[in-house]
Amino acid sequence: MTPGDVAKKEPNRAAYIMAETGQAVSYSELEDHANQTAQLFRSLGLKRGDHIAILLENHPWFFKLCWAAQRSGIYYTAISWRLQQNEVEYIVNNCEAKIFITSVERREVVQPLIGSMPNVEHCFVLDGEIEGFEDWEAAVSKMPPQKIADQCEGAAMLYSSGTTGYPKGVKRPLPEQEYGEEVAPNLMSVLYGAGESSIYLSPAPLYHAAPLAFTMSCLRMGVTVVVMQHFEAEYALQCIEDYRITHSQWVPTMFVRMLKLPEEVRAKYDVSSLQVAIHAAAPCPIPIKEQMISWWGKVIFEYYAGTEGNGFVQLNSDEWLSHKGSVGKPLNCEIHICDDQGQEVPVGESGTIYFSGGGEFEYYKDAEKTSGSRHEQGWSTLGDVGYLDEDGYLYLTDRKHFMIISGGVNIYPQEAENVLINHQEVLDVAVFGVPNSDFGEEVKAVVQLKNHENASAMMEVELMDYCREHLSHIKCPRSIDFREELPRHPTGKLYKRLLKDEYWEKSEASN
Repeated sequence: MTPGDVAKKEPNRAAYIMAETGQAVSYSELEDHANQTAQLFRSLGLKRGDHIAILLENHPWFFKLCWAAQRSGIYYTAISWRLQQNEVEYIVNNCEAKIFITSVERREVVQPLIGSMPNVEHCFVLDGEIEGFEDWEAAVSKMPPQKIADQCEGAAMLYSSGTTGYPKGVKRPLPEQEYGEEVAPNLMSVLYGAGESSIYLSPAPLYHAAPLAFTMSCLRMGVTVVVMQHFEAEYALQCIEDYRITHSQWVPTMFVRMLKLPEEVRAKYDVSSLQVAIHAAAPCPIPIKEQMISWWGKVIFEYYAGTEGNGFVQLNSDEWLSHKGSVGKPLNCEIHICDDQGQEVPVGESGTIYFSGGGEFEYYKDAEKTSGSRHEQGWSTLGDVGYLDEDGYLYLTDRKHFMIISGGVNIYPQEAENVLINHQEVLDVAVFGVPNSDFGEEVKAVVQLKNHENASAMMEVELMDYCREHLSHIKCPRSIDFREELPRHPTGKLYKRLLKDEYWEKSEASN
């Protein structure tokens, strides 16, 4: 099924709505503009297997571009607009994009790129003018709205968000099926019961793997997608009420932000329309999820997977309540927990999480990173650490590269983060290792308070005492610094590397 199939039956059905403006794009409009864009791609010489790059905010044209590539057998890479110029340049050149499409809002980042993208044959801009860029709307308007003669399935080629080094591209072979034929089971339908009567809320940036995958899946089957420009806690609740949202996808930081709204604010909004609220991207502290289930009901589903597509783990609210802290059981794969020597460890013992049977991947043009993600048995890992319980449920401990080794003891900072985020004054927190002359590393926390004016030595002591009440002292921070805001990606990922590097560089400079 495709948006075109929906357009034939109900041409005026809203494919997506931009929440803040109320701008609605019908399925017939989506289909016509996607066809025009596919025609433009062919007129510019793009063929099956070629590549385009998209650097856009959550923009009304975003889905039109994706669906044009999807029906043209073209790879499309959506790039984070939060990245720096050098990072954008790296991705565009790494994926060998022939077409680069952006908006005038991204002018400062993209204008200096002219001349530094050797594979790009055409640069287009929406909503205005940028020197060296062609007018996108003008180019598309000249094209007919008919289907191209050689429709075939394209695919997204996504990049990791770059928490360590440059982002890693994941490129898979294009589907051999004809455009519109089912390539894989539609998880929104199979797992979460979405259908044509569903209304899906996307509060996250569309360039990220999960929002892109879920929204594109929704549009395949006639769901109306409501797109927020930016996540804002109270406004998200208002969207649920105003649009009678049935399905949605979140990250734990969004839950935290909503839960820390005053009780009278949360109570104002009717969230009873929710049938499914999916979350992933980072471990969710147990008290946070308990509160969300108490508030929204047993509509919360969790999954664990990566851009790499090498496995999918999931569970519903009832399963979680009987296995608190788990991210679920494998759906299409087998999980192996291994020590540093590659040997599988007993149930309940932590180690590197490997997948088998869930799908193969390679990091594009990076054989070393690909090799580094493989076990000698051929299993693959995302670099996460966790354990299995006796029932086969998976629990995430932390990212391996953030593990702190203090006096020979392995400390996973996620544990302290999960404790501190539950303090009533804490809005966000990052825990990581910093140099210690005696122990090698010590535990450091950087905290964003609900009110930065409350930052003080007394608050530092209060938070450290709070952590020690709930966790072994060795796992708790020895010092806490306060910041007005932490460097967190809109998808929920914390750029802990940036903070950690800052502290290590300061230490090296002082020695």
